[in-house]
Amino acid sequence: CVCVCVVGGKPRAMADDDLYDGFNDFDSDLDDAGLEEDEAFQAALRTSHGNRPRTGARPIGTAFGRGGRLNTSALRQGTARLTTAAAQSQGEAVNRPMTSVKGAGFQSSRAGSAVGEVQSSTQVPPLEKRAEDSPEETIKMIEQKVHKLMEESAVAASTGKTQEALEKAKEASVNERLLFKQREQHLGPDQHNFDLTFAVYVHLAHLYQRCDMFAEAVNTYMTVIKNKSFDRAGRLRVNVGNIYFRQKKYLQAVKQYRMALDQIPNTHQEMRNRVLCNIGHAFVRMGQYADAMTAYEHVLDQTPVKELEGQEVKMPGTDFPTGFNVVLCYFALGDRDKMKKGFSTLLKLRLPAPEDDERYLNLQDNPQVQLVLDVIKGDNLRRSELEVQRRAEKYILTAAKLISPVIEPTFAAGFDWCLDAVRGSVYSQLAAELEITKAVSYLKMKEFAQAIETLKAFEKKETKLLSTASTNLSFLYFLEGQYSQADKYAEVALSADRYNPHGLVNKGNCVFVNNELQKAIEYYTEALSIDASCTEALYNLGLVHKKLQQYDDALDCFEKLQLILRSSAEVVFQIAHCYELMGDVPQAIEWFSTLISLVPTDPNVLTHLGELFDRDNDKSQAFQNHLEAYRYYPSDIATISWLGAYYVESQFAEKAIQYFERAAEVQPGEVKWRLIVASCQRRAGNYQQALETYKGIHRDFPENIECLRLLVRISTDLGLEEDAVKFAADLKKSEKAKELREKRETSASRTSSGVRRSGGSGRRAGRTNSGREMRDAGSASVERQRSGGPSSRQDSAESMDTMASASASTKSVDASYNDPLGNMPQRPRTAARRADQDDDWSNEVLGDDLLPE
Repeated sequence: CVCVCVVGGKPRAMADDDLYDGFNDFDSDLDDAGLEEDEAFQAALRTSHGNRPRTGARPIGTAFGRGGRLNTSALRQGTARLTTAAAQSQGEAVNRPMTSVKGAGFQSSRAGSAVGEVQSSTQVPPLEKRAEDSPEETIKMIEQKVHKLMEESAVAASTGKTQEALEKAKEASVNERLLFKQREQHLGPDQHNFDLTFAVYVHLAHLYQRCDMFAEAVNTYMTVIKNKSFDRAGRLRVNVGNIYFRQKKYLQAVKQYRMALDQIPNTHQEMRNRVLCNIGHAFVRMGQYADAMTAYEHVLDQTPVKELEGQEVKMPGTDFPTGFNVVLCYFALGDRDKMKKGFSTLLKLRLPAPEDDERYLNLQDNPQVQLVLDVIKGDNLRRSELEVQRRAEKYILTAAKLISPVIEPTFAAGFDWCLDAVRGSVYSQLAAELEITKAVSYLKMKEFAQAIETLKAFEKKETKLLSTASTNLSFLYFLEGQYSQADKYAEVALSADRYNPHGLVNKGNCVFVNNELQKAIEYYTEALSIDASCTEALYNLGLVHKKLQQYDDALDCFEKLQLILRSSAEVVFQIAHCYELMGDVPQAIEWFSTLISLVPTDPNVLTHLGELFDRDNDKSQAFQNHLEAYRYYPSDIATISWLGAYYVESQFAEKAIQYFERAAEVQPGEVKWRLIVASCQRRAGNYQQALETYKGIHRDFPENIECLRLLVRISTDLGLEEDAVKFAADLKKSEKAKELREKRETSASRTSSGVRRSGGSGRRAGRTNSGREMRDAGSASVERQRSGGPSSRQDSAESMDTMASASASTKSVDASYNDPLGNMPQRPRTAARRADQDDDWSNEVLGDDLLPE
């Protein structure tokens, strides 16, 4: 055992053979002082890479000490030897053992050994590279690929690319199975990552469900559920139950929900409540309201418990949807007492964040706190809380409207009970809105007096709903035509809330009916500036522009409204009518065709579209639309007359008969339709049938002069001389009686004023010539009808009305007549043509035997 004692920085050997003698002696060669004046050192620096030629024949190494020992390095002047320390003494140099570096592979060598031996002893073998095809590397690469595919699938699913996400999930599933086989083969089954397997399969099943591939989703879920490696996979039965619910397999869905409920511990009460709600929904769909009621009631009973003064007290719940569902089940079962109980339970529920929450109150009036409150009152959390509050109020109001007609003998008594219950709860602010709902319910029941009385009760109350009540009162009075009262309550509504868009619309309506159109435009525009989605203001503004003949502005309003209300037939009609007023018939036809797609059974729209096609000279489309209108509404006189005139114009008088007979059925007091039927029979060649028709008309209207003229004419044509004489005599008597009646009326209307007498004689002269003028007008209209002009149908109907008016107002004793359908067309005949006969009865010379006595 060798000990070394260091005294004064120099070691002193405790034995004669000390190997470390002079170890800490300072080597002057390591002194860097004066290197700048050392010419040899400076010359070495100036050479390439700082290497100067060796001055001795020593071997190359990191260092070379005495006795041939390799050391790290140090620069020595004159000998160029690099060492960390030089163990030299005045005597012979002795090699010291390098025990501290033996483990690193270094070995001492003799002095003067060859350079090759020194290098071979100091070389360290390079690190071996791991083979890329090793099992560990393969498993790692596959696992990374699975993770990458899962991330890509999740990103695609979040952006709505479900098909792409499904393909990525399938690929991830395939790679996961390959990973399982590799781990099992090389590392053993215990080294498998079951969490990754669970995530891959659940994600794949979820994507199957989103793509409506329910069979594949159920199979994938069941594969995970039946695997014993996943201890809590039984909860996935809820997902399976949801799939069966969507497939309307409600019994199987209930079974899966109950099996999942058995595997959820009682500590997860919120999740259990959700599953119970799903069970209740399934029972409702199956019509088993009693079972659904039991499930919902159990959910409402599971409220949180809080210890107060050493006692456990149940806190109010917050599940408003379930409370509303319970009321629905009671209503379906028809149990009045339980309906009241359910509504009371609904009112006992509490909001998670009430309006008077201390989080949003500045109790100390601190300005800094107020700044923070102003910021957080509009953040996402507060908006979410307000949405929950709005839904809760909607549930309460809907439940009240649902049960109020049935819980008491009368509707009013039921609503009063609900109002009392609401006023006694923490939701007393809903009582006023519930009264508004009561008034609206009266309106739906057409009990306007009760509605007005209910709304007038708000006049004496300073409530937030005063503006709403006044708006409804204004609307009611406007519908009743009491425009002054409507204007009064519209002012009350605006004074209570100037930014009430519906109040502004009502005010605009009141000035509109007073023909103050510019003021109406101002009110409607102001309403739109407050609420751009106020469809009533936009529609009424378009009507005002239309009335002012500002069709471009009206079209702008209606087209904007059509973007909001795409299925509104009224808006489409206004657009089409504006184009029609502008004279753009093709555009009007296009929009009316769009209107037909919205209301395909409206006969008025079909008739109007047919008239537009007729104006555009498209007879086939006009006929098709009129025929459709007649099929839906066969009592419309305009449609009937157009179809009859169309067949007459097309020289199919026998087909026109059925339409004019229908017109005669619709208006049995109008003789003109029966006259036209007889004329059609004459045109079709059925003279005998026409004669019978005329006789029937004469029996029903014995004083009709036109019918008598036609009877004289047709009897003469058929060679019935006796009938012709008889009808001619009746014609004379009727004309004389009519003339005497007119003279009496004229003499009674005369006054002592010469101007009046002159005026009366002028009127008589005008009346005397009116028959001939109207007959000429009728003939002209028939000629226009034959010419095929754009208004042939309308001219034909006008000609028929003119004929009837002429026959009723004829004064002159004239035996001539005009066919209501016009003259017969000249057609080529195969038989010998008969000589043309004059159709004017006045040119015939009557014998003395035909003259009246």
